[in-house]
Amino acid sequence: MKSKNKFLKVAIVLVMLLSLSGIIYYSSEIITWNLHVSENQKLIDKISEKVEENFDEKEDLESKEIKVDFNSLKAVNDETVAYIKVNNTNIDYIVVKGNDNSFYLNHNFEKKWNVAGWVFADYRNRFDGTDKNIIIYGHNGKDGSMFGTLENVLNSVWYKNPENYFITLVTEKGNFRYRVFSSYSIIPEDYYISTDFGSKSEFNSFVNVLKSRSVYDYGVEVSGEDNILTLSSCIGVGEKRVVLHAKLVKEEAKVISKNN
Repeated sequence: MKSKNKFLKVAIVLVMLLSLSGIIYYSSEIITWNLHVSENQKLIDKISEKVEENFDEKEDLESKEIKVDFNSLKAVNDETVAYIKVNNTNIDYIVVKGNDNSFYLNHNFEKKWNVAGWVFADYRNRFDGTDKNIIIYGHNGKDGSMFGTLENVLNSVWYKNPENYFITLVTEKGNFRYRVFSSYSIIPEDYYISTDFGSKSEFNSFVNVLKSRSVYDYGVEVSGEDNILTLSSCIGVGEKRVVLHAKLVKEEAKVISKNN
């Protein structure tokens, strides 16, 4: 009986130690996340000075131009490729592109290790005007940072509001407008993040699949002639993805730069 009691006491102590270790570990993770989110927010506040919106209230949303000082941004991070803004979300970020799709999952705009990561484009994209599908990723920050508010696109309040249908993407080549045509959630897969297509017919079949998945019919025609933009983030602990697709509808050849 004494040996059983001793064993029970040891087992209880081990369980308590394991529980304590788990609490310490997760507390450390939360503290690190919060610290890194705070660091990123300071970066965001700093580099937001490099983005300037020109918008006449008498004009419609599609006429708005955004000036981005890419020279100054690339002096800090030479992998800067774009700026993106999605209405009625917190998505209002400078976009970078690394040599793979893992570096910016845990590095920030200054290329410093940061568990909150940064908003980044697929390494396969070229940003030279030939991309059929530009893909941009971001962590689902529970505080709403990065792509933490991309889930808004699954809610009727968002997708039934016409003000949200246009996404702005600015590159060194100019201002681009994209019209939303699909939003949905799905288990992780490689299909929707395809970047190369053998023919216009293949691409046409691809976008038809994307449209068929949407939680809402945006009434937008997309064909093999179009170029599209894809935004992707995790939902929950990574078991699903929230995805938004939009097609290019307006292109400005003029380079919009704060240096001009």
